[in-house]
Amino acid sequence: MKTLLAVMLLLLSPALSPARAAAPEKLPVIASFSILGDFVREIGGEKVSVGLLVGPNGDAHVFQPTPADAQALKKAKLIVINGLGLEGWMTRLIASSGAKAPVVVATKGVTPREGEEDGHKGVDPHAWQSIANARIYVANIREGLTAVDPADADYFKTRADKFLARLDETERAVRAGIAEIPEANRRIVTTHDAFGYFGAAYGFEFIAPVGLSSDAEPSARDIAKLIGQIKAEHVPAVFLENISDPRLMQRISQESGARIGGSLFSDALSTGEGPAPTYIDMMTHNIDELKKALIPHS
Repeated sequence: MKTLLAVMLLLLSPALSPARAAAPEKLPVIASFSILGDFVREIGGEKVSVGLLVGPNGDAHVFQPTPADAQALKKAKLIVINGLGLEGWMTRLIASSGAKAPVVVATKGVTPREGEEDGHKGVDPHAWQSIANARIYVANIREGLTAVDPADADYFKTRADKFLARLDETERAVRAGIAEIPEANRRIVTTHDAFGYFGAAYGFEFIAPVGLSSDAEPSARDIAKLIGQIKAEHVPAVFLENISDPRLMQRISQESGARIGGSLFSDALSTGEGPAPTYIDMMTHNIDELKKALIPHS
């Protein structure tokens, strides 16, 4: 009897227990590079699955798409790009992939900064280096997620608001950190012209041997002119970038006498094991590196 009762209970248990609900399918979103991917994760949370075209420590300026990238775009329900000319390869990639997903341009509403490329004026795409612009990115991405998944609009808004509050805290820390650096030391050299928005927002001057795109090659004359400028103006430090070959900056440091002040994150985040796996980590790391190199120590 006990055995018969156990068998009956086993047979009846599926009917007595509610069926487990299938896990909700996450919204597949493709971001063009790692910084945008972090914004999407912060706002989308558990509702999204984020894929990257250009991964951590990758350089969007020189990226070469593959057939796998085209397949990923085709499966996406939303595509998030920076715009302002950063992803020159994106239009062709979307066309060749047959992707039908809406495209969010994260810089929509940003006031573009002019820069120089090979002696010609151009638009600086590195708008994320200003936290004020990062807030615009957040608003655009939230709106894009809401448009394709209106049922989760409140969820996206709540997460976006929390992220904005953290950005406010980060900006206060950045400004406080810069206030510790003597004004005379707020001039440095970086690998390429990626920090113009940061400089304009926070009172820094960045000098670069390469223009807006990291794939440009400075001439020997340009390098000699820069070294002369560093010596004449007593620029205290040169900084490496995580996406760039360090040899050029090492040469400039040796020939100018300016010390190498560390490595800054410009166009990409680090891997999870690195010092800047998120946008907020990146901004915090960069200001810490600037402080370490530019605050005089007795």
